[in-house]
Amino acid sequence: MRANPRGFLGRVLAGLLLSFTCAHAANLNSLKDTPISYMKPADRKALHCAAQEALDTKKDGETIKWNNDGTGDTVHIEGTVTPRDTVKREGGPCRKVTLVVVAKGQTQSWTPTECKKGETE
Repeated sequence: MRANPRGFLGRVLAGLLLSFTCAHAANLNSLKDTPISYMKPADRKALHCAAQEALDTKKDGETIKWNNDGTGDTVHIEGTVTPRDTVKREGGPCRKVTLVVVAKGQTQSWTPTECKKGETE
């Protein structure tokens, strides 16, 4: 069990949203019209749930598809979540997870590292 199941991925998604907000405030258009700019809280929750499922149930290289159907967002968003590169360490295993988001023909991806805490294997 993860020490804080919403913590890490929630922080990643919040950071990405904050980056978009800061870029918008600074009048930088680097994130304008990218998938993250179309994601509403319910979309981020759908991605988060898919990421948790993938991290908890999939082996390295196995992919889960996800979408925002049923979230109420008028922009269709879909993508994949693929855990990879699991490394066992003293405090618990760490693995990278590739998050891919597609909206309005644009693709965006991130590869954060998630570590379980307080587990021994």
